Amino acid sequence: TSQRVKKVYLVLSLLVILLLVCDNIFMPWLVTSAGIVKVPNVIGLQFDRAQIVLDSANFQVRKGDVRPDSHHPEGTVIGQVPNSGAQVRTGRRVYLTLSGGEPIVQVPSLKGRSLRDAKFALERAGLILGGSSYEPSSGFPPGTIIDQGVAAGMKIRKGTVVSVVISQGKETDRISIPALVGKILPEAEKLLTQRGLKVGNITYQENLELLPNTILEQYPRSGELVSLGQPVDLFVVQTGGKRPKEVMEN
Repeated sequence: TSQRVKKVYLVLSLLVILLLVCDNIFMPWLVTSAGIVKVPNVIGLQFDRAQIVLDSANFQVRKGDVRPDSHHPEGTVIGQVPNSGAQVRTGRRVYLTLSGGEPIVQVPSLKGRSLRDAKFALERAGLILGGSSYEPSSGFPPGTIIDQGVAAGMKIRKGTVVSVVISQGKETDRISIPALVGKILPEAEKLLTQRGLKVGNITYQENLELLPNTILEQYPRSGELVSLGQPVDLFVVQTGGKRPKEVMEN
């Protein structure tokens, strides 16, 4: 019985060895001798390097499309036809799609626009509105843009941030600070924006008599004359500041 088991193991071992030899030596030789080869993978390689790899395998390299791609450097192979691993005849053409790098867009002209219009124009171009500063200007109405951080017409990468400078109007122009005390925060923010002013620091304080988000104090105070774009600091009732009626009665 032990002799039979040994013979069975021996036969199985020989079969395994035969299969390995056939798969790794005979079949590749048969495929190669018939002029059939596997296409190597060149995805992620620079074009020059990919060309060397394909030339050495007797393929004809052809440049295909160039597509914007923010994930791969310019000139990198991002697609190939036939695909890697495909079995084709030697000497076949392989078409490569290359990365054109990050998308490039043209900066729109923002001068004379409102901040809102400038934001929409930049977003349509794939750009982002950055910080804004204010300067006196006799040539532009208050609240309109007089300069931009990146000149109009320049070609830059998509997603770049563009800052702007906004006109305060003439140097002598001044704006009266509106009365905000007692108003709700969203209403105060709207009033400041309508006058070309900005919300400055917001400090929250406890107050059991007023509703949450009510303005307690403001600096500068109501009626003061300031330049366009002046920030106004607010002291606001924090959330949960007023007790519910049933709690107060108890």
